[in-house]
Amino acid sequence: MASVLVVEDDQFVRSALIRHLTEASHTVRSVGTALEALREVAHFRFDVVILDLGLPDLDGAEALKMLRGITDVPVIIATARDDEAEIVRLLNDGADDYLIKPFSVEHLSARMSAVLRRSRAAAGEAAPSRVIQVGGLSIDPLRRQAELDGAALDLTRREFDLLAFLAGRPGVVVPRKELLAEVWQQSYGDDQTIDVHLSWLRRKLGETAARPRYLHTLRGVGVKLEPPIGTQPGGQQPGGAQPNGHRP
Repeated sequence: MASVLVVEDDQFVRSALIRHLTEASHTVRSVGTALEALREVAHFRFDVVILDLGLPDLDGAEALKMLRGITDVPVIIATARDDEAEIVRLLNDGADDYLIKPFSVEHLSARMSAVLRRSRAAAGEAAPSRVIQVGGLSIDPLRRQAELDGAALDLTRREFDLLAFLAGRPGVVVPRKELLAEVWQQSYGDDQTIDVHLSWLRRKLGETAARPRYLHTLRGVGVKLEPPIGTQPGGQQPGGAQPNGHRP
């Protein structure tokens, strides 16, 4: 079973896709515009996106580029356009597969299965050896160890999960709903839960909400983690000076 976002403005085609995917035991959300699609992927986690090109507000090719700017979710283009040069361009721009309308539900299922197999295999291969480095922070998801400027951080399980999730998306504002879904495995919850853990995590990173270094909260939007201004990957400022503990 997969979580699928259908981006299709034709109500007849959209309804048929939703019906087929639901009957195949997938979880389906659907929208009819590119901006709605961008909003969906910013707030929810999907396993695959089925994207039409002929959208009313923005061409699907532009929507694909914007999607690729915020997520690496597999995208299957579904459209009536059959120009080979355009197909090649879309694949080079980040599409994972391309289906030309009309297509059968069996064809769609086979393409989805292939894309999901590749995506899950790639995730499984990449996960074991990846150590995340953000400024002076070093996070090893496999060993569940974190260091700040070479010193080990004593984190609870949830604090580590929160830090690792944000560090895996440096500079990206992560909505609170996504944090609840991915870190706490909850579709809904109290924002205070996130605030409390952020407060504990800030204390261990030597910062406060008023004077953040790594963790930044955007009121009403979400949270992002990024290196302090002027630091290099090893956590030092240009010229070898150590960070002064707060943003200028």
